[in-house]
Amino acid sequence: MLRVAAIALFVAALAGCALPAPPKADDIRPQALPNLTVPAQWVEKGGAAGAVANGWLAGFNDPNLDALVREAIANNPDLRVAAARVEQAAGYVKLAGATLYPQVNLLARGGGSLSGDSSGLEGAGIFANWELDLWGRVRAGREAAQLQYASAELDIEYARQSIAALVAKSWFLATEARLQKATGEDMMRSAERIVGLAQDRVRVGKGDEYDVTLAQASLQTYRDAVQQLDLSYRQALRALEALVGRYPAGAVEVPLRLAAKPVPVPVGMPSELLERRPDVVAAERRVAVAFYRTEEAKAARLPRISLTAAVTTISSELFVLQDRDNPMWSAGASLLAPIYLGGALQSQVEIRTVEQKQAVAEYGRIGARAFGEVENALSSGFTLERRAAILERAVAENERALELVNVRYRVGSGDLRAVQQQQIAAYAARTTMLRVQSEQLVQRVNLHLALGGNFETPAVAASR
Repeated sequence: MLRVAAIALFVAALAGCALPAPPKADDIRPQALPNLTVPAQWVEKGGAAGAVANGWLAGFNDPNLDALVREAIANNPDLRVAAARVEQAAGYVKLAGATLYPQVNLLARGGGSLSGDSSGLEGAGIFANWELDLWGRVRAGREAAQLQYASAELDIEYARQSIAALVAKSWFLATEARLQKATGEDMMRSAERIVGLAQDRVRVGKGDEYDVTLAQASLQTYRDAVQQLDLSYRQALRALEALVGRYPAGAVEVPLRLAAKPVPVPVGMPSELLERRPDVVAAERRVAVAFYRTEEAKAARLPRISLTAAVTTISSELFVLQDRDNPMWSAGASLLAPIYLGGALQSQVEIRTVEQKQAVAEYGRIGARAFGEVENALSSGFTLERRAAILERAVAENERALELVNVRYRVGSGDLRAVQQQQIAAYAARTTMLRVQSEQLVQRVNLHLALGGNFETPAVAASR
């Protein structure tokens, strides 16, 4: 009866020893971001009112891009590594909680008169041990493992979003590279026509060899530029193929034009960002992990109490075992209390405490970066929109000026240098406009990623 009462007492004590709750996000933020005051609205212009929406990839209305993103999600090597880490974290959850349950082992020996060591003893025994987690050491470890698993899941979700964003940006950059190459080829053909025109002027006596040589030199410069643009285009294609797990053959097909200019998207409120972005929430989970690791280290300084039980049967062919019940039952308890370990346990507490501070600082770093990424994307998008409007007009004016200067050269009222200078100006305006139009799309993707909106629609995300 005394033994049963002792067991009941231990179990009651176990039930009454609850783990402390980890710090909440509202408690972490003042420590992690002490000087940061979150405004009610985003400072930079460029976003629309309303809650952040998912499914941003469909907004570009490009089925080929959608298919490429799905291929990257399925085959990207970095995502496969991240998925393996999630599986590993799930295994650690099971391992951390195993000690909460009784441990049962079987020990048996045989071998007749020799029995392996010539002792003549044979028998079997079942031994049970159950550590009573009175101070929460094992439970704290299990909670830490569960939160680590949740953090790994959030990390892989942010990795999926990042890969989707990177594929989309690489798609737009490869498309721009193709268009830049086409622009360079157009300018090369224009330079070839100027060479022919200069040669015609020499034949009719209105020009000289200087103009021909000058035109030929300009043509070679454009030919070299086309070679460089072709290399950039092929490198952009190979980078895109590497992202989706293909062999980098430079064989993927990208569109002949950039996607339509994006319209403003709902950006929500800054105060919601830290609760929505997976990488920020993952950092918050890691703060809780560090908290429970600290609690685990503190509990490790206290005694460990375990209940034990066994049933054994022993026999011998060499001698008679007298006055012994066979099989024999036993039950009891054990106590393991650290007395002096050279300060190792306290050092472990101090290390875990510093790790908790580090996790809080890391949460602050990721949170501050998240705010900065949104504001930068909004600012860039707004500026690029204004630049695009200016450059569209600049391209039109330069193209018109190039036509006029060509006419003047044909009729003999202008020189070749003026044609070449205007050709360079028109080429620069066109390439700059393409760069800005492509960067608009890139910054729109950056904004979606910074806001934490999923690239998938809710229906597709739920079906995974």
